[in-house]
Amino acid sequence: MIEVSGYSKLYGDFRAVQDLSFRVEPGDVLGLVGPNGAGKTSTLRALAGILQPTSGTIHINGIDLVNDPVRAKQQLAFIPDEPQLFEYLTVTEHLKFMGRLYGVRDTDARIGPLLAELELDAKHDALPTELSRGMKQKLAIACGLLHDPVALMLDEPLTGLDPVGIRRMKVTIAERARAGAAVILSSHLLHLVEELCTRLLVIRNGRRVAYGTIAEIVAANPSLQGLSLEEMFIALTGTDPHAAEPSSGAVLSTNTADIPAA
Repeated sequence: MIEVSGYSKLYGDFRAVQDLSFRVEPGDVLGLVGPNGAGKTSTLRALAGILQPTSGTIHINGIDLVNDPVRAKQQLAFIPDEPQLFEYLTVTEHLKFMGRLYGVRDTDARIGPLLAELELDAKHDALPTELSRGMKQKLAIACGLLHDPVALMLDEPLTGLDPVGIRRMKVTIAERARAGAAVILSSHLLHLVEELCTRLLVIRNGRRVAYGTIAEIVAANPSLQGLSLEEMFIALTGTDPHAAEPSSGAVLSTNTADIPAA
């Protein structure tokens, strides 16, 4: 489970994220969406333990990320939108290295099935310079999945993938959720969010403007009735100059950026 309570992040006098609270239960896929500069990346980096919250708490599987960072990080995986790989390690060596970092006892037994799942088995001895952009993305995801994280955070996971790779990756994400992982998926591809996510968290200017299932969000703001997810996004985030400001009811409370980025 991922639980965030009152998370705020300041850079000097600039408040990138303000009083953000939400939770992701095991088996849920939360779609984190918002316009560029909304605070999504600052939120994901805080959840990964890369950024320290200015205030608020973050718990991963019940472990306080600030007070017990090593034990909390053992429970999670964060896949950034740009793969961060080691130039002189092969695909298999990347996975063996991650296995040592996370203390995975059966790393060798896990590598083969994971490479097959992500269609990387033919490249097991390749270096990153020999991989396409999509294959690098798959390798980064494989590194994140090796230790079976209970909290999985993905930032634009389909970048660089071809249609077959996209289909495979959607299956992989859904399977991890069905196996009990709490998943956060941040993407501008709203059709992906609509297909995979059980709940949405919409943020704008570092604040939560909607949170819940699509049905709950529409119930809280009836003016969204009958709109597509794209139209709902535009109305809630005010990215269309002709769209009316969403009512205060669009902010649900059913449960409890570095420089700001997407």
